[in-house]
Amino acid sequence: EVQLVESGGGLVQAGGSLRLSCAVSGFTFDDDVIGWFRQAPGKEREGVSCISTSDHSTYYADSVKGRFTISTDNAKNTAYLKMWGLKPEDTAVYYCAAARGSRVKSLRPHRYDYWGQGTQVTVSL
Repeated sequence: EVQLVESGGGLVQAGGSLRLSCAVSGFTFDDDVIGWFRQAPGKEREGVSCISTSDHSTYYADSVKGRFTISTDNAKNTAYLKMWGLKPEDTAVYYCAAARGSRVKSLRPHRYDYWGQGTQVTVSL
């Protein structure tokens, strides 16, 4: 059974930083794409960033470019999202997702097969 478990969310002041983790079990990182998404109350789920587990190439939404960094530790089967310069508009539930056997980096939710339960990130003024 594939499971994705996010951790690392919390409350932080504007300008602060957090690192989210996504521990994946049920398959070993090989030729997959891991994505991070977020959803604020009343808004649609938004793609934030994604990474290929094979060549570690990355893609970012314009809204987070230069402030967020996605990475994976393939030995630990874990993905990370390091967030700096957080803004109140970054407040949302953050989800990680996996697209197995995919080489297409996409921020479209329908391309992902498995999802975590989410972790809350709240940025205060």
